[in-house]
Amino acid sequence: MVVFKVFLTGDYLTEDGEVVGGELGAELLQSLSLPHICYDFIRDQAPPQNDPTYWSRIYSLEIKPGHIVQANGVITCRPWVKAETFAEGAENLVVIARAGAGYDKIDLEACTENDVVVYNVPDALTHGTASAAFLFMQVLSRRLPELERMVRDYRWDLQARTIGHQLRGHTLGIVGLGHSGMELARLVAPFKMRIIAFSPHASPEQAATVSATLVPELDTLLREADFVSLHCRLTAQTRGMIGERELRLLKPTAYFINVARGELVDQKALVRCLQEHAFAGAGLDVFEVEPLPRDDPLLTLDNVVLTPHWLTSNWEDGRLGNAQTVQGILRAAQGQIPEHVINPQVLDRPGFRAKLARFAVNR
Repeated sequence: MVVFKVFLTGDYLTEDGEVVGGELGAELLQSLSLPHICYDFIRDQAPPQNDPTYWSRIYSLEIKPGHIVQANGVITCRPWVKAETFAEGAENLVVIARAGAGYDKIDLEACTENDVVVYNVPDALTHGTASAAFLFMQVLSRRLPELERMVRDYRWDLQARTIGHQLRGHTLGIVGLGHSGMELARLVAPFKMRIIAFSPHASPEQAATVSATLVPELDTLLREADFVSLHCRLTAQTRGMIGERELRLLKPTAYFINVARGELVDQKALVRCLQEHAFAGAGLDVFEVEPLPRDDPLLTLDNVVLTPHWLTSNWEDGRLGNAQTVQGILRAAQGQIPEHVINPQVLDRPGFRAKLARFAVNR
């Protein structure tokens, strides 16, 4: 038996040193409790007691060279994996597990050059992300925040002025017809919406399976949709893809939804358009800078619904994500290649194959 050492990033811990998520966290650790696996946390990334500044830094945490010296595997949630992570080499590190779908904070080229395989859990939040977008659609179209304020302010006299819309008969525009985009199309099927999608990597046949029609240009989708929902990955090509020009193509009655990545959108332009009521409103779970700064003008607007990059999270998907994350670690700890590898170029590198082969005895 060869012991496989796994480190979880420090954002898996609470200020009290307990694993985040209570029962979910306990299930994750229990799944790793096998004779040939030992685990610990990158504890200098954990939230200190009584340090509110930690939460302004949590999305900028990085995995440092010293963190991987003894590690054979790393499970990361929020921290960055940069080229500098490997400044002292990665002789022991075999695998990095991204406990989620997005991997824009991981330098895949650097991982490959250092013979480290990276995998994600692409399906773990598929339904959670799609249902979050669907929730925004319902909340915005039925003007739920305004109705809720009416009750709290005892302004029942405003009922007649605050009437929302049904989804039926309106047009949904999905930007990015991948896992969550397809799932959103399935969710709205009973509402008899017209569904259009802009997705350069999707085929018309794929779109047709969810009764969606591909449009050749993003501009077409922005002009025609009553709801625009972003579901594409953040890449060099998609960063900033929605700027002021694109936002001003929206109908005055349209709603804009982002449950993907904040950096897809020029947030200053988005604020200007919302301030000017260029379109009806927005639902945002992600932002260019996270956490959203206390003085951000988005917080002053009444035509936007904001959630803290957490609307997609739920107990059921959390269990699925944990299971998929652990399964990849278990495979690597037995000298096998995990599923859902996102840097397949590493698989034929002699250095990686040698590192992985050390653990074949654990099968």
